[in-house]
Amino acid sequence: MSDEKLAAVCGLYCGPCEYLGEQCGGCGYIEGKPFWTSEMRIETCPLYDCCINKKQLEHCGLCDELPCETFLSLSDPALSPEEVEKSIRVRRDELLKRKEIGTERWLESLQQQR
Repeated sequence: MSDEKLAAVCGLYCGPCEYLGEQCGGCGYIEGKPFWTSEMRIETCPLYDCCINKKQLEHCGLCDELPCETFLSLSDPALSPEEVEKSIRVRRDELLKRKEIGTERWLESLQQQR
C-alpha cells in the first residue's frame, strides 16, 4: 500500500522523487513546503495552499477550475517548454483519474505500473 500523504495535490506522487528524504519529506507530511519554496522565497507551494488551505480539497482534480492559472504557470524551471507542456498534461490526466477512482485506487494503479 502506498502512502496517501505522498500523493501531492498537483498530480505527482512523491514516492519516487529524488528529493524525498533529506531534502523533502513529501508534500502531505511537510504541508506543502518542499525544498524549492525557500528557493522561490515563498512559504508554501501555491497549489497546496490553494487546494488544501483555501479550498479544503484533497487534490486539484477535485477543483472545478482545473487547470487554473496557478496550475498552468507553476513548473520546474529546468524543463523545456515542451517538457512543461507534457508535465501539465500528465498531471492533469492523473488528477482526473484520481478524481474518478479515488486516491487509494490511484496509488494502487501507480504501483502496478512499476
